[in-house]
Amino acid sequence: MQINDTLIDDTFAEAFPMKATRLIITAHTSAWARNAALSLTGFATSVIDCGCEAGIERDLAASETPDGRPGISVLMFAVSSKELAKQIGRRVGQCVLTCPTTAVYSGIDPATSRAPLSDNAPLGSGLRFFGDGWQISKMLDGTRYWRVPVMDGEFVCEESTVTVKAVGGGNLLFLARDIDSALAAAEAAVTAMHRLPNVITPFPGGVVRSGSKIGSKYAGATASTNDAFCPTLIGLSRKSELTPDVACVLEIVIDGLTDADVGAAMTAGIAAACELGRANGMLRISAGNYGGKLGPYHFRLRELAAGIGGARA
Repeated sequence: MQINDTLIDDTFAEAFPMKATRLIITAHTSAWARNAALSLTGFATSVIDCGCEAGIERDLAASETPDGRPGISVLMFAVSSKELAKQIGRRVGQCVLTCPTTAVYSGIDPATSRAPLSDNAPLGSGLRFFGDGWQISKMLDGTRYWRVPVMDGEFVCEESTVTVKAVGGGNLLFLARDIDSALAAAEAAVTAMHRLPNVITPFPGGVVRSGSKIGSKYAGATASTNDAFCPTLIGLSRKSELTPDVACVLEIVIDGLTDADVGAAMTAGIAAACELGRANGMLRISAGNYGGKLGPYHFRLRELAAGIGGARA
């Protein structure tokens, strides 16, 4: 299949189950809400070594937040409920509680969530102890909130956050003529994906250059460079999937609250990258998988691309 002369590989991206939550961070100004969100989502690109994958979902107007202040929506993903709870406690405690004027709330409504619900994770129920006995709780419409005294006033925090069963590891590989072409395609794709709800692209700027495969020739290493897509290894690696005209490959990894959310983001990314087309160096779009052995979610690129305008066999 081709779109604007960009080849869509006959392959699939393989994703796996995760646990996720949405946190709503508010503050006196949008700038301080963003400061807290950026700190919370730092060092959260991959569960391989970071413990979780996290990113900013979108900015929130004051009319969209529980306390009527500007805010930021953040999504966090981990491989288990236990790990997710640990990461929430650490990151909110060190990055939101510490940030001037902030408050934090659960951002998933159990009544409307399309993602299957999981166990709630502690939020204020653990952070309240920072109050050293001065903290107080308040019940509003059946939800408990904690008010913790801090030096700029009070830190308000919902007692727990709703968590759901989610999907991680959707991905696209952009094979391009040069670095400028690859960056242009990846940036356009990330921008398109970020217009959609319920998804994040956790790597820096949404893009990763160090795509990995499972395992390594070195004992103890769980992942290593994806030599099949390294341009400098054309002719050296027997697994290379590149042709000599490919000089750069960039990857986008997508986490979403449901498989439909991941699929929609991947479709948007494919469409955005293909608008550039082969004439602008966007040669092929592929994806990473492990033969179906890693996860049960298989996103077939040609099925996703079939509904994009200009797609042809």
